Amino acid sequence: MASETVGSVLRGRRRETGTLDELLREVRAGHSRVLVLRGEAGIGKSALLDHLAAGAGTARVVRTVGVEPESEIAYSALQHLCAPLLDHLDRLPEPQRDTLATAFGLGPGEPPEALLVGLAVLGLFAEAAAERPLVCLVDDLQWVDRMSQVILTFVARRLEAESVALVFALRSPGDEEVLPGLPELRVAGLPADDAMALLDTVLPGPVDGHVRERILAETHGNPLALLELPRGLTPAELAFGFGAPSPTPVVDRVEAGFQRRLAALPADTRVLLLAAAVEPVGDVPLLWRALDRLGVGPDAAAPAEAAGLVRIGTRVRFHHPLVRSACWRSADPAELRAVHRALAEVTDPGQDPDRHAWHRAHAALGPDNDVAAELERTADRALARGGRSAAAAFLERAAELTKDPKPRAARVLAAARARFASGALDAVPALLSAAELGPLDPLQRAGAERLRAQVAFALDRGRGAVTPLLEAARRLAELDPGAARETYLWALGAAMHAGRLGDGDLRRAAEAARGMPPGHDAAGLFLTGLTERVLAGYADAVPHLRRALSALPDGEAALLWLSAPVAHELWDDGAWHRLTEQALGTARATGARSLLPTALTFRAGALVAEGRFAEASALLGEAGSVAPGPSHPSAALTLAAHQGAEEAATRLIGATVREAEARGEGRWLGLAGYAGAVLHNGLGRYPAALAAARSAVAHDDLALTGWTLGELVEAAARTGDEAAAGEARERLTERTTAAGTCWALGAQALADALAGPADAAEDRYREAVELLGGTRLTVLAARARLLYGEWLRRENRRGDARDHLRAAHEVFARAGAEGFAGRSARELAATGETVRKRGAVAADALTAQEAQIARLAVAGRTNPEIGAELFLSPRTVEWHLRKVFGKLGITSRRELAGALRDR
Repeated sequence: MASETVGSVLRGRRRETGTLDELLREVRAGHSRVLVLRGEAGIGKSALLDHLAAGAGTARVVRTVGVEPESEIAYSALQHLCAPLLDHLDRLPEPQRDTLATAFGLGPGEPPEALLVGLAVLGLFAEAAAERPLVCLVDDLQWVDRMSQVILTFVARRLEAESVALVFALRSPGDEEVLPGLPELRVAGLPADDAMALLDTVLPGPVDGHVRERILAETHGNPLALLELPRGLTPAELAFGFGAPSPTPVVDRVEAGFQRRLAALPADTRVLLLAAAVEPVGDVPLLWRALDRLGVGPDAAAPAEAAGLVRIGTRVRFHHPLVRSACWRSADPAELRAVHRALAEVTDPGQDPDRHAWHRAHAALGPDNDVAAELERTADRALARGGRSAAAAFLERAAELTKDPKPRAARVLAAARARFASGALDAVPALLSAAELGPLDPLQRAGAERLRAQVAFALDRGRGAVTPLLEAARRLAELDPGAARETYLWALGAAMHAGRLGDGDLRRAAEAARGMPPGHDAAGLFLTGLTERVLAGYADAVPHLRRALSALPDGEAALLWLSAPVAHELWDDGAWHRLTEQALGTARATGARSLLPTALTFRAGALVAEGRFAEASALLGEAGSVAPGPSHPSAALTLAAHQGAEEAATRLIGATVREAEARGEGRWLGLAGYAGAVLHNGLGRYPAALAAARSAVAHDDLALTGWTLGELVEAAARTGDEAAAGEARERLTERTTAAGTCWALGAQALADALAGPADAAEDRYREAVELLGGTRLTVLAARARLLYGEWLRRENRRGDARDHLRAAHEVFARAGAEGFAGRSARELAATGETVRKRGAVAADALTAQEAQIARLAVAGRTNPEIGAELFLSPRTVEWHLRKVFGKLGITSRRELAGALRDR
């Protein structure tokens, strides 16, 4: 690595080392810290990691480095990082212990999901840090295998109070999408004076000042470039800097310099360095055994060590990763195959079958069925450990080495499935096209069509997905009716998401799906129900959709994207609550990273309706940390609208509209209209609410239309637009009568009270309050009491009005529905009652996560159980509970329930 030190001090790195020293102080004080070092190759990131390790003192240091040839071996970097900590494995709860053992190939088990592996690693770090602070260093993250990256990113977002430092180093530019949102330190070139001093240590003699300045400008203060580029040049050769200005990046020029130095070494030394570069673990005994097969003796190491390219002790360590890459990039293909062959011969297939197979694969010159079969077995092991990306790489190489077209096509198809499961969706279509060039039997071809449809639906749930999904479904109809029905369901789902932007896609999809024989599982029943809704109308769809909800297995999470909106559509708050709660439980228990963000989002939406805004906000925050980036906006919009923070809600609504138009997801436009109607009704801005509601109901979006019609009735009634209110009320009646639930009938009673016969208004208000009060929909029930209270005040029945307005205000204020709370407060003031401003209670200072942990503790969960549910370490849970106790002024769990109740 580049040496920019003077004694034990890094030259020109006062800012960087100060940051690292402060990080160590925080970790010694009991906190956890994460830091990402970003900078170009040779800029000194590894030297900074060395500084951190040297200053760790009594803290335990574990370290791993990404190696490019190793990047397809699942969990390889993570296992190397965790290996020194495995003596703490027995302290983990049994599910986490088993998960980690399976992931690392230490024992059998079900293929682990990434989130469960992440929780187990988090627990392992916490247990190790319980003895003394732990410093985990990960260098060259850009070459770390995919699964290790996923797990370490997850852990980094969950560390809080474990006395763990997790520090990554990776190359810039080009790495901005890796570890987004984590604290980072950009490592730039050395300051001019320090760069000049470092350059002077390697210049062969006096060099003109202007030339030295030109060298500094060309290297941008990169320490490795300053040390390596002048190497071997005479003063005369340096008279004009490094020669003519070059467009080649400095890093490439440094690597080229290493290649020239390699070329000058003896042949045996080059073979030794190539073998060390290809053998990623740095296992010296294994390296010597491989070199013995190649006829290279230990003496060959001396020239490489004398040249400062490598250091061989208990481990092999290259001067810089660029030396490693220069070794194998400059190698002759025949030499590289020979090295892989030797490494395969000395790697124990029983102890390390994956690397044995990988070396054999790279040693093969042409098709080799035996090696291909071994790679396929290796892929199976990777899948069993949850390494889907690694399995795909093994299968792709196995296909390359397979001569017979039929098994080759089968392996390419299996690789496509593994790529899809790993989330690498963009790679799937090309693999499917390659598989279809070979002879596939009808079932395999149907599987390929189904996978192509899955990719289309996953990549684009808007208007662009409908046509390819329908084409795939038609081709599947005779080969696999079950898969065809599922694909038609995805097509309908895509058309529903496209909504008003779909240009007739929904009807076209429904007409195509109607020709399929009905299915009796949940997916088949949903398909029938949605088809009937589009082609026959709401009332005809209700029985089918009810049966579909009933047919869902407990905890079903994969269909939540559809089942939750259908529960809305049927006005079934019990099903909505049950489905979202169970699906979230399933997603948490299985650690299904693909399902958890959706489950968190839909559960948050249900909690908003129940008036549990703090919990909903915590779940949305968790969803963002599990899957950073754009997510389904439903719950976030609904929460913002009900909270009544106009500026934030308006900004979110505008962003949703722009995203909807860009993605072709018209359903989101309906959602934005609904949110706008709720926001403005809460703030008492009824013309704006009416305009937003009208825009939303211009298209019949699943679930959204029924909700928004109620908002439209209220806004129209308050603006005096009797025609609009009456029309919306009639449209609502068609739905609520067929649904027949307390929620539906309560919503209808409220609409009747607002827009129906005046002499029946009071009876209908009372009916709405009673019916909605029997549901879980706390916010809607409170709105019914608000509307009834407003009506009573206008009837000059102030005493009666106060009772309902006071009850509504309490619900809104407690939940955090500031818009509706303000509206109810104004109405109360109009009755002559003074509304006391809600005091700042200690419990109000709880963060969303603290409140969530406190509620779980009240429910009797232990710290490990709470940690497992929220993907936190038990020590972090304990830390949060101590903060909760302090804020509530209590000292134990026994007092917690009462303190929360008293808030």
